[in-house]
Amino acid sequence: MKIILLGASGMVGQGVLIECLRDPRVERVLAVGRSASGRQDAKLQDLIHADLYDLSAVEGQLRGYDACFYCLGVSSVGMAEAEYTRITYDMTLVVANVLARLNPGMTFIYVSGANTDSSEQGRSMWARVKGRTENALLRLPFKAVYLFRPGGIQPLHGVQPKVGWIRAIYAMTAPLLSLAVRYAPSAMTTSERVGLAMINATARGTPSRILESRDINNEARLD
Repeated sequence: MKIILLGASGMVGQGVLIECLRDPRVERVLAVGRSASGRQDAKLQDLIHADLYDLSAVEGQLRGYDACFYCLGVSSVGMAEAEYTRITYDMTLVVANVLARLNPGMTFIYVSGANTDSSEQGRSMWARVKGRTENALLRLPFKAVYLFRPGGIQPLHGVQPKVGWIRAIYAMTAPLLSLAVRYAPSAMTTSERVGLAMINATARGTPSRILESRDINNEARLD
C-alpha cells in the first residue's frame, strides 16, 4: 500500500512512520509537511510544502495513494478557539477535501483524542473542535474514515515528544507508562500499536469507525 503521512515529525507521527517503514505491506510513504521528517529510507519521500492551507501547487504529487494517516495536531493549551479551530479543523479539512477528490478510493485515518465531543456542544473547547472535525471527515467521500482516539501513548523505538519539558516527563514516567499499557489497555497504548493499527485498518478494515485505546490495541494485532 502507498501512504500519505502528515505530522511525521510529531510524537504520534514519528511512531507511525517507523511502523510504515518496517512493514512489508507498505510500499511507499509520502511525508507531507512544512519540514522534512528527519528520516532516510528507500520507501520514504519527503514533500516539503510551506502552506498546508493551499495544496494546489503539489496536487500532482498526491495522486495514487491508498491511505492518509493524519497525525498532525497541536495542543489547545493557551490557544483561543478561533486559532485552534484554524489549525485543527480548517487545515485538516483542506487536506482531506483535496485527497478525497484526488483519491476517492483512499482510507483516511485521523488522530483525534480520548473524550472528543461528537455532539460539538460540550464545555471543553478542544473536544468540541475535534468533534466537529471528526464529523466533517465522516461526510467526505473516502472509501473509509477511521477516527483514532487514543488516551495516553507510550513512545517506543526512540520516538520522543518535540517539546523539551514533555520529553523530560515521559523519561521520568517511562516505567509507569509500561505498566499502564499492560494493565490499563482501555486508557493506554503505544506509538508502535498506533502505527500497526493504522496499517491493519487500511489493509483489512475494521467494523468501528471510532477506535479508542482498547480498540487500537486490538487492531494492532497481526493475527
